[in-house]
Amino acid sequence: MRFNEEIDEAGVFRTWLEMERETKASVLVLLFMVLFSHIHGNLEGDALHMQRSSLNDPRGVLQSWDPTLYNPCTWLHITCNADNSVIRVDLGSADLSGQLVPELGLLKNLQFLQFQDNNISGKIPSELGNLTNLVSLDLYLNRFSGSIPRTLGNLKKLRFLDLSSNKLKGEVPSNGSFAVFTPVSFANNKHLCGRVTGKRCPGSPPFYTPPPPLSSGKVPSIY
Repeated sequence: MRFNEEIDEAGVFRTWLEMERETKASVLVLLFMVLFSHIHGNLEGDALHMQRSSLNDPRGVLQSWDPTLYNPCTWLHITCNADNSVIRVDLGSADLSGQLVPELGLLKNLQFLQFQDNNISGKIPSELGNLTNLVSLDLYLNRFSGSIPRTLGNLKKLRFLDLSSNKLKGEVPSNGSFAVFTPVSFANNKHLCGRVTGKRCPGSPPFYTPPPPLSSGKVPSIY
């Protein structure tokens, strides 16, 4: 009888050990997930807070961008996906001035970047070319200057681009995604040139115009 009781006690002890190991493993997984989410949120939150610090915000539209919160998904004008990663930044017509920061290129899941109708100046960061999930980039009606980064041609998912009504200059790139956009995307930048604008850049050869197609009519016979 004592032998059977010892077997039962040993079985219970083994079961207890297994349960303890499973509990510890679950806690470790949970801690890893929380830590990963915390780090992920911090990267995006830090990038967006640096953007806030680079902007003048007379109307206080960025007041909710609190750097003490590890996750920016609670901030106004920010939209996140189910994984708490930023997919939209909507700051059109917000009376903002200042410059865009290269850290915006860290928002790897960003799909929509909207800064239209503000007073933002400076160059368009070439790091925006790292936003490989970007679908829409709207910088219309600002004061951006300098050239258009060729890196934007890397954005294979980009379907809407509006850089019109700025102070951009130089040749509009023609690589990659630039091939799908029309002159409307670059209008009202008087110092832009290139085939898409219809304005030849200084020192570049004339645009090639294919000859008109041959007539399909038959030449009348003289006999």
